[in-house]
Amino acid sequence: MKEYIRNRVHELYWKDDVNCARTTIICLSELFETPIRPQTLWSAVGLHGAGGYRAQCGLVEGTLMFIGIYLHELGREEAEIVSACYGFASAFEKAFGSLRCLELRPTGFSKSDPPHMCEALTCKGIAFAYQYISELVKQGIN
Repeated sequence: MKEYIRNRVHELYWKDDVNCARTTIICLSELFETPIRPQTLWSAVGLHGAGGYRAQCGLVEGTLMFIGIYLHELGREEAEIVSACYGFASAFEKAFGSLRCLELRPTGFSKSDPPHMCEALTCKGIAFAYQYISELVKQGIN
């Protein structure tokens, strides 16, 4: 799974120039075999730190979007989905130290930054999200 994530993230970043939020949604949708409509991916086009504003991390936003889609597809109620999103945000913050792009990517988005400087963080974040969602399913959120 980690090898798949590493290869897929690299392809999406370097071949397709996809942002972290869309990369997260795409990878999770493929790992969980859940189709994603194009309009969902377009809704995430500006979610890489709120369009570069350095607000909430796109890895978090992409995962929260996917949790909503996936758990809805599994027939879960809104309150369960909201609770799962809250739990993910809390777990992500504990594991990575923040939910904010500003703190996870301290150099921000200057023109002198190398492209896709969050590639390693993206791989770790998607693997973390995959484990979190898998645990939800294992614990009966299916």
